[in-house]
Amino acid sequence: MTPDTTQPTLPQGLPEDRFEVGIIVARRKLKGPWASHAWLPVAALPAAPQTAPWTQLSESEDEATFYAGAHEVSLHIAETAHYRDNLVSGQPSLWVTLHATGDETYAVASVTADPYEGESMAEGIGEIVEAVPMPPEVQAKLLAFFEAFHIERKFEKRKRDRADPEALARRTPGMQGKPE
Repeated sequence: MTPDTTQPTLPQGLPEDRFEVGIIVARRKLKGPWASHAWLPVAALPAAPQTAPWTQLSESEDEATFYAGAHEVSLHIAETAHYRDNLVSGQPSLWVTLHATGDETYAVASVTADPYEGESMAEGIGEIVEAVPMPPEVQAKLLAFFEAFHIERKFEKRKRDRADPEALARRTPGMQGKPE
C-alpha cells in the first residue's frame, strides 16, 4: 500500500499515527432459506504479513477463513478520548468494514480504533461492519498515542438565556397564529 502524502507525518520520537494491520475474514455457512453463507471480519493481525490478499487460511464444513489483506489504521489527535474509551472498555476492538466490489467479492474498506466512528460505519447500507479483537501490539500503539497527545477537557455546561416575561406579556391577544 502506498503511503498517503496528503497528511503530514509526526516528527521523530513521537508515537505512530498510522500503521497497517492484516485483516482475517470468514465465509460462514448459514442455515436460512435466503442466503447460503455470510462474510464477516473475524480478526486483525498486528502487522501485515507477506501473504497475498484473499489467501485461504483454513476450511471446515461450516467456515472458511481468508487473509483479506492489509489496511491502514489512522489515529487522530482530536479522537484521543475515544481511543481511551476503547482501551478501557474491557474488550478493545478494531472496527472493520467490508465493501462489496462485485458478486461475492469484497474489499476491506476501512479499519478504525475509534468506537464512535465504528458505530457510525455500521449505519451504512450494503457494507459489512464488525468489531474484531484488538491485538495487544495495536493496544500498545494506541495507548502510546493516547499518552502522547491526550488533553483532558473540562466539561462546562452551557447556561440558557433566561426567559423575558415582559416579552411574553407584550404579545397582542388574538394574534397568535395569524401572519402580521
